[in-house]
Amino acid sequence: MAVYKGKTNRWRFRKQLRIDNRVISLSGTPPVNTKAAAEAMERKKIDEALKEPPPIPKEVPTFDEFATTFMATYAKTNNKPSEVESKRSILDNHLRPAFGPLKLDAINAQHIEELKARLLERKTSRKYINNVLNVVRKLLHYALELELVERMPTIKALKLAPGKFEFLDFEDFERLVAAAELDPEWQAAILLAGSAGLRLGEVLGLHWDDIDRDGVLTVRHNDWRGQLGTPKGGRERSIPLTKRTLDAVKVLRHLRSPRVFCYGDGRPWTLATMREGLKRQEKRAGLTAKGKWHRLRHTFCSHLAMRGAAAIEIKELAGHQSIATTNRYVHLAPERRRTAMALLEAPLQRNYKTSSGQT
Repeated sequence: MAVYKGKTNRWRFRKQLRIDNRVISLSGTPPVNTKAAAEAMERKKIDEALKEPPPIPKEVPTFDEFATTFMATYAKTNNKPSEVESKRSILDNHLRPAFGPLKLDAINAQHIEELKARLLERKTSRKYINNVLNVVRKLLHYALELELVERMPTIKALKLAPGKFEFLDFEDFERLVAAAELDPEWQAAILLAGSAGLRLGEVLGLHWDDIDRDGVLTVRHNDWRGQLGTPKGGRERSIPLTKRTLDAVKVLRHLRSPRVFCYGDGRPWTLATMREGLKRQEKRAGLTAKGKWHRLRHTFCSHLAMRGAAAIEIKELAGHQSIATTNRYVHLAPERRRTAMALLEAPLQRNYKTSSGQT
């Protein structure tokens, strides 16, 4: 019998039983500290385990059934409205058709690889495919947490080439700001995106009390299709505004709404308003009219890098969740690398002593 004395000099037992393909671990310490008591307690526990009926296995739901549960619980409580909508779209367009009738525990690595292959054949972008795989991963991991499955398949993301992005050079950005002088609201919005790095939803969600007396803007809100939530990543960040940007925002001061950008009746601007408004200003400046506000955010990060800002500073100001995102802009500042390498050329000022004690 697996009876032994522990470190505290007390008799114990430890044993594993295999019953109906189940492994049951038994262990304990008898109230009386003797070997006989430990052996008696072990026999009793074995008898009880043999008499105990096997547990009724949980019914494993199909992917289709659990997807509904996943959206109603995990997605609803852990994701922003934009993320919920994205997951719903991916489930309806890709995952339910691929895995719908399969039991969760039947989905294996081959099913995942076949899904990736089909999406690649359709010329789906590799980044979007990784988004699809991420939804599968979270759904199956949630099923694992609920103990509906014992394991989940390995899900390997596709390797991505460095992402390309558009930004305005210094001259084009100044032309855009100058062209918007006739429309102070649009000039302020353009400066907040291009000189403070605010995302489109963060511009729409900006409140007057988000800017303090010292001209520091705290990004607290994000507007997604009229729903006000927290910024991407759920974290606030503070940005000391340039004098030009702060002055442009102050000109707009009104009492129509707590929000900075709104219509005459106090209703907040919409996504469509923002895109069309930017296109008008781009045309006026003689630029290609794209209406892409994220191009201005890229402009902010690019200009910081080109002027010598450190990657960690850009990361904090832009609110990037990963330094890998920020590193896309580092190549725009090759002079920083030359400056760093020049440090190796400088003589090392240090005193050395010889074996005789002379300096």
